[in-house]
Amino acid sequence: MVDLVLLAGRIVLVALLYLFLYFAMRSGIGLVRGQRRDAAIWAIDVEKGSKQLRGLHVDILGPVVIGRSPSSDIVIDEPFVSATHARFTLQGPALVLEDLNSTNGTMVNGHLIGQPVTLRDGDEVQVGDTIMRVSRR
Repeated sequence: MVDLVLLAGRIVLVALLYLFLYFAMRSGIGLVRGQRRDAAIWAIDVEKGSKQLRGLHVDILGPVVIGRSPSSDIVIDEPFVSATHARFTLQGPALVLEDLNSTNGTMVNGHLIGQPVTLRDGDEVQVGDTIMRVSRR
């Protein structure tokens, strides 16, 4: 009799575990689908710069750091670029560019920025001699 109760307990425990995992996955998939549908896809295209960078296309899915350091997401090996120069960040559906206290600054549409700037589709970002265009799809 005890063996039957233990077997039934195991079966109930496994069934509850599978139900929990099913509902956890279902809610997680819903969150991912909602993010894809609501969020705009931002991208950076390098228009002018070194041969290695020209034509580079980067979809922004999270923070993107630009700098001379090899640990940067976009490495610009130029003398006027700081090790960690600037950072693109998604804030809801908006894309924000922040200068990370670089020595020579970051320009948006020809203007030097001093604080985080919300970017628009088609804005031009200049870091050192490299020019990038921001686009939204």
